[in-house]
Amino acid sequence: MLKKTLAAGTIALTLAGAGIALAQNSQSTPRDMRGARFSAEDVAAFTDARIAALKAGLKLTADQEKNWPAVETALRDLAKQRADRMKEVSDRMRERREARRSGDNTAAAPDAIAVMRRGADAMDSRAAGLKKLADASEPLYKSLDDGQKRRFAMMIRMGARHDAEFRHHWMRRADNAR
Repeated sequence: MLKKTLAAGTIALTLAGAGIALAQNSQSTPRDMRGARFSAEDVAAFTDARIAALKAGLKLTADQEKNWPAVETALRDLAKQRADRMKEVSDRMRERREARRSGDNTAAAPDAIAVMRRGADAMDSRAAGLKKLADASEPLYKSLDDGQKRRFAMMIRMGARHDAEFRHHWMRRADNAR
């Protein structure tokens, strides 16, 4: 039973990351991939899949289920923050490209101090979101048995690893756009 649950959760998380993996490993050249963006619906679908995988993997009891909505809300808030940050980065890159095309070379070089401040603000925002997730997850986590706690930790780490790979991909693209 545990193996089936873990397998179902792993499959759901794998499907959520499959789009990124396929996009990165396709035969297209990087130039061809510049126009490829995740739509808001894609991001929402991947978020739904990851949250559903976590919940399915935990096999919550009726009592534990009462603490789930706060965790789900915190996860969705984090996903929204991430999507908003990615949109801001994309918008900035687009504006810089358009400015360069129109001959405005001052837009090509971002201000180093502004970049540091934006990075610090993004870290503050992410830290606050993670703290909210930890606070929302604590009552649920305390009610989990040892197997559920182990699955919770594994699945949260899997999501964080996926996010880190996604951020790395975006940062690589941002560096190449300079």
